[in-house]
Amino acid sequence: MYFMKLPIPDLIALEHSNKLTQRIRQEISLVNGVLNFERFMELALYAPGLGYYSAGQYKLGEYGDFLTAPHISPLFAKSIARQCQQVFMEIPSADILELGAGSGLFAKDLLLALEKLNALPRKYFILEVSADLRERQNALFVESIPHLVHCIHWLDSLPSQSINGVIFANEVLDALPVRLFYIDEEGIKERCVTWRDDQFAWQLIPANFDFKQKILPLLQNDILRLPYQSELNVRLTAWVQSIVSVLNAGIILLLDYGYSRAEYYHPDRQMGTLMCFYQHTRHDNPLELIGLQDITAHVDFTRVIESVDLSECSLAGFTTQADFLLSCGLLSIAEQESLEICDPLQQYKQAQAIKKLILPGEMGELVKAIALSKQFSVPLLGFQFKDRSGEL
Repeated sequence: MYFMKLPIPDLIALEHSNKLTQRIRQEISLVNGVLNFERFMELALYAPGLGYYSAGQYKLGEYGDFLTAPHISPLFAKSIARQCQQVFMEIPSADILELGAGSGLFAKDLLLALEKLNALPRKYFILEVSADLRERQNALFVESIPHLVHCIHWLDSLPSQSINGVIFANEVLDALPVRLFYIDEEGIKERCVTWRDDQFAWQLIPANFDFKQKILPLLQNDILRLPYQSELNVRLTAWVQSIVSVLNAGIILLLDYGYSRAEYYHPDRQMGTLMCFYQHTRHDNPLELIGLQDITAHVDFTRVIESVDLSECSLAGFTTQADFLLSCGLLSIAEQESLEICDPLQQYKQAQAIKKLILPGEMGELVKAIALSKQFSVPLLGFQFKDRSGEL
């Protein structure tokens, strides 16, 4: 558990947070004073015009709340470009669909890298529901890659026609709302949210039959040390199935914080993985800074595989971000670039960025890469170094 002193929001941010707080309080009053956390998280992140991802505030990068791999170094996108190139060699006139492009930095770096490899996609689709983020992305593209803007197309929802090529998402699944459970000597309970003493507060309620039936299969491996709490992403199955249905031929590549099920629901992981980020400060209380902080939960990658019909969609690989990027040639790309860098400070910054991307204590082990394939049987470049599919 994290007990950190959080930065104090300014008055404008507090006013915004108070508006969203009132919106959630209204919903709590409509459900007899107790709201399941999945709905609370959905409102906190996505309430129109008020939620963390819907209100138009800048979230990513040095001046946001957290850093993603594309903000650490262009080497991330340049490595993934090698994987895309391999797919495009087998599927002519292929497209890319990126889910949740954030600042647009990854798309920019990826397109530049693919251009260098003479492997540009026919079209680059971005599924982005935030009008504000679309504007930011477009401004970046017009400024930095004006000659490639013509191939970028924004979508409000998944395309009606199937995609041939690559569907990609980086740190998208961990922002899906989750339900929370708590187990003690009395049995399984659900952690919900109520309003008490002029603030949001936790409320335990008996888990209903359906929720219990979803939780019990997760916890069969070992005897739990009670009390034990964790999360369940009940939306993950439908999300994965919807993405798979869009792919005709090619791969789906997902990178995110997460574990195999055995690791996720390990008896020693007694507090679950729910985490919040505000101005680069990490803590575990989602009931404060409403609408101002990110709320995430790690991904159960075993559930990803259980969500698909393996007769029509194959598991193409599962590994750590470090092994995936190294398999795609991250170090050779970096070595080539280092020959062109004369400034010692820039060389140092590149070395530090590589460490963040691949070291176990940084993103290297915590972030996993998983790929699903359809009508594509070539072994994927990114999993040749070490494939951990057997752990799922």
